[in-house]
Order: sequence, then C-alpha cells, then structure tokens
Amino acid sequence: MANVISDETIEYVGILAKLELNDEEKEKAKLDMASMLDYIDKLNELDTTDVEPMSHVFPVNNVFREDIVTNDDDRENILKNAPEEKNGMFNVPKTFD
Repeated sequence: MANVISDETIEYVGILAKLELNDEEKEKAKLDMASMLDYIDKLNELDTTDVEPMSHVFPVNNVFREDIVTNDDDRENILKNAPEEKNGMFNVPKTFD
C-alpha cells in the first residue's frame, strides 16, 4: 500500500460528505481510500498510447428524431384538448388576483 491517507484528509472528506465517523469508521475509510488510490495507480501503469479515446464502451448513436419545422396553424386540434376556450385560446381559472 503506497498511498497513505492522513487523519486530516479523512476529517476533510468527512466534512465535505457531511459524515460523522467514529474512530473505527475513520480507520476503515482510510484503508478503503488507500486501496482505491493504489488501484488507480495500477491503472496509470497501463500503456494506452494506441488506445483511441471514447466516451462510451458501446457505439452509441443519436436516437432522437429529426426536427421538422412546421408552421401549420393547428389551433382547432389543439383547442380540442382545452377544458374551456375563449377567443381561440385556453381559458383557465385565475391563480391570483
């Protein structure tokens, strides 16, 4: 275990995470954090010079539909959903005076 986590670091992380840890939990957290950092160090040893960067493991394509702009005046169909209609607009109860 090359990474040693100080008590101050555990206190600081506990404050940031809004955790109240007892002494036993702090020691366990120190060991856990050290093992995580050791694992990250191990990953940094990998040669990734010929590896292409990617944002996702699987090929992901845009699944959204194309935007098709229409300027149709479909007011009649839209107002069919209105509980009340007045002057070609939705008529709703007042929410404040």
